[in-house]
Amino acid sequence: MNYFLLADTEFFRRINEAGDCNMETAYMAFANQVIELCGSIHASHTAIALAYIEIELQHHPVRLLSEERKEAAAYIGKALSFVRKMQKFLTTPQVPPLSNLHSSAETPSDNPAPPLQWTGNAIDLVELIYGIYEMGCINNGEMPLKQLAPLLYRIFGVEAKDCYRFYTDIKRRKTISHTHFLEQMQEKLNERIRRDEEAELKRR
Repeated sequence: MNYFLLADTEFFRRINEAGDCNMETAYMAFANQVIELCGSIHASHTAIALAYIEIELQHHPVRLLSEERKEAAAYIGKALSFVRKMQKFLTTPQVPPLSNLHSSAETPSDNPAPPLQWTGNAIDLVELIYGIYEMGCINNGEMPLKQLAPLLYRIFGVEAKDCYRFYTDIKRRKTISHTHFLEQMQEKLNERIRRDEEAELKRR
């Protein structure tokens, strides 16, 4: 594998030129090449190539000439940020997409997992989805809500709903808390922990 292929792009040729020039097309081509590289099965080779280009971008002399070449300096900063984001993406364990999860009929198993079915109120599920989204605990918080909500609906066996409409209803609550379901969940979990602690004390 050519570990220096990203340095041979049109983008690098342009940032090494004198004067300012329109770099949008070259930058997009560079970003696409980074994405294609990250899709390679050779993870160690990809990591080396990204590490090399990160150093090249970080120490490119044009970053010290931002007043003279504002556009080039700005795009170098964008490219460096993008490369670092992709490095982080590659080192983060990825949850397989639902399209790769087969039903028990498609994938024979001695103990097939039973399908999940949400049996609570739809608005409570939306409250939970927004809570998960705001906590940023799925894909480091980088998955947009419009992608996260349909995935969680499918996991819980719920037909696609207008998530934002339910969220609007949550915001309009007057007689109960905006986070009524999450607060009930917190209360019940705390009650269980207290019961377990009391039971442990009795066994001593």
